[in-house]
Amino acid sequence: MQRRLLTSMFGVAVVAVLVVGAGLALTVGEHPARLSGVRLGVLALIAVAAAFAVALVQARRVTVPARDLARAADRIGSGDTRPVGRRYGIAELDRVADGLDAAVQRVTDLISAEQDFAVDASHQIRTPLTALSMRLEEIVEAADDPRAVREEGAAALAQTDRLAQVVSELLGRARRSSSGAPRLCRLDEIIGQQVTEWEPAFRSASRAIEVAGERGLVAYVSAGGVSQVLATLLDNALAHGEGTVTIRTSQTPRSVVVEVKDEGKGVPPELAHRIFERSVSGAGGTGLGLALAKSIASSDGGQLVLVRPRPATFAVIFPQPAREERQEPAVTGPA
Repeated sequence: MQRRLLTSMFGVAVVAVLVVGAGLALTVGEHPARLSGVRLGVLALIAVAAAFAVALVQARRVTVPARDLARAADRIGSGDTRPVGRRYGIAELDRVADGLDAAVQRVTDLISAEQDFAVDASHQIRTPLTALSMRLEEIVEAADDPRAVREEGAAALAQTDRLAQVVSELLGRARRSSSGAPRLCRLDEIIGQQVTEWEPAFRSASRAIEVAGERGLVAYVSAGGVSQVLATLLDNALAHGEGTVTIRTSQTPRSVVVEVKDEGKGVPPELAHRIFERSVSGAGGTGLGLALAKSIASSDGGQLVLVRPRPATFAVIFPQPAREERQEPAVTGPA
């Protein structure tokens, strides 16, 4: 855009110089069409007017779209999620419009995800609460029968554990919401932190966690978000998988990838295509964990996918940061 303005101004200046030069030649020469000083002044005024007109048109071509984009930015900032829509034929301004439209789409997706989460979370909490209430009523009615009280009490404790699991996952989502804006983070540090936290639980189950792949990878993410996604995958592997869990890092020209794989029987074929849907679980879980993990990865601009159902191999994929952004990644602390 700056080059276009400079080119236009240069062209106008050349035309003005040529017009004035021609007028001077006609004034001082011996040609019969020699002009008077008044006519030369008129030519100069015409050249200046032409330059002013061209500059005004060019300035209007730039300022009108700039005002439109400023109004669109104010509108989006006030909560109006309509896209900009228009393009102006000026590469720089069109890139700004593309960025605003992308931001609107991302905000819309996040709002939709939060609404879905609120609906599903309320359902997941209501179900165990209803069951727990029924069990407690049974205990009250069977107060004179110790055996029935014990059975109903055990069932009530099971429902309480299920409710506690749901609440823990909701708290994890709340921690993700307060984890801060995305920034350039070292994946080695985030993975190392998760290994340290989960290794005792795997050791108690006579299992191990291994880390393999490329080192020194960075991604433009929120450290708390990636930690929550990895924690969900490790918890899933501990509860439903078998053998050693391997965390493998790699990269492509466009992506940074973190895979989590165990040595168990994997995801049942009938669930493989629905594994990230809310309320879908293959072993009596709440069905929230992987759905929330996928939503968290998406909010960081990445994606969580099931690479292979058997053995279960999940991958978290983030866009490769720009080359100039890879120099000084942020130091991450505990999630």
